[in-house]
Amino acid sequence: MHDIRAIRENPEAFDAMMARRGISGASSEILAIDTARRAKITEAEAALAERNAASKEVGAAKARGDEGEFERLRALVASKKDEIARLEDEAKAEDARLRDILLGLPNLPYDDVPEGEDEDDNVEVRRWGDPRVFDFTPKEHFEIEGVKPGMDFETAAKLSGSRFVLMSGAVARLHRALAQFMLDVHTTENGLTETITPVLVRDDAMLGTGQLPKFAEDSYRTEEGMWLIPTSEVTLTNIVAGHIVDADYLPRRYTSHTQCFRSEAGSAGRDTAGMLRQHQFEKVEMVSVTHPDQSEDEQQRMTRCAEDILERLGLPYRTVVLCVGDMGFGARRTYDIEVWLPGQNTYREISSVSTCGDFQARRMNARYRDADGKVHFLHTLNGSGLAVGRTLIAVLENGQTEDGGVQLPQVLGPWLGGKTRITPEGDLV
Repeated sequence: MHDIRAIRENPEAFDAMMARRGISGASSEILAIDTARRAKITEAEAALAERNAASKEVGAAKARGDEGEFERLRALVASKKDEIARLEDEAKAEDARLRDILLGLPNLPYDDVPEGEDEDDNVEVRRWGDPRVFDFTPKEHFEIEGVKPGMDFETAAKLSGSRFVLMSGAVARLHRALAQFMLDVHTTENGLTETITPVLVRDDAMLGTGQLPKFAEDSYRTEEGMWLIPTSEVTLTNIVAGHIVDADYLPRRYTSHTQCFRSEAGSAGRDTAGMLRQHQFEKVEMVSVTHPDQSEDEQQRMTRCAEDILERLGLPYRTVVLCVGDMGFGARRTYDIEVWLPGQNTYREISSVSTCGDFQARRMNARYRDADGKVHFLHTLNGSGLAVGRTLIAVLENGQTEDGGVQLPQVLGPWLGGKTRITPEGDLV
């Protein structure tokens, strides 16, 4: 959410940054509504002052027996009461209009975010690892012989429809091992606090992180009005919603492994084969809540945490900074980490690490108190550390062997009971 005072003080700068997001002249409507709202408040205050003054004179008129003046003043007090109520209602209506507009506008990009319209304009900042050279044609994950017994799309479709998968045996165990590996690294080495959160949340939580009101169709809502989280960014970030914390409480770093749910409303026809884009998936999320002076360094730190997981697994990747046209609604800057998938012969996103500035904090009213006792809005950041299903895909495709088996990363040994391979028959050995 945006600071109305900053828009008032420099509407040209606000419009220039919004124009980078493809939105023209946003400040004019905002300021017109804000002016009308403030005028109603001023009129209400003036009417209140008149009513108070008249109220004081009513008793005096009665005491001196001036019945005419008494009735006039009493009628004035009554009329001012109605006028004040009307003006306050009108001010609240303008305030609601203003809030709706501000809630619907995306975050302002940082100056160093590259221009561009879509993923083709993203800028690569680094890459790690050389894609493996196969002496056979590599397959996509769902085509590998040893994977097929443990990755059942037909039964999942019977149970739930398209874009679901039923995993079993070696594949299910590998999936679980990857999540536990990520959590253990993040908690024991990266200083994140493991947190188990609900996957059902109220409207306010979704509003606070920017999923509502604009992107309601991208998520699932129950008949009772609760939302299934699209990511635990929602729950972890909202831990500080409505709070004022002391500056020495910061930074707070959280991680959580949860089920995530997305309707994929805008992805019809995309990635329909395999488990790359599912309605239900698992993710190990990272969220940081920081002092504004720390958020720039924190984004770099979080990006390295995600990259390090891929490096330990021996998975080649590249890191790109998203252009303004490809950046998410709540982000001021985003780094996407894309893992190499030999079955598709391309890099695909496996983590997005975004810094949101105070955008989410304003929506959540999450603040901190500095050493001088002054209260300011926090900064929030979020990132995948990593998407478990996509990491599973990358491990399977990069480790596949010509006979249909899969050689697994050695680093996973402690989480797999020392087992290192999936056989062509689908056994973990």
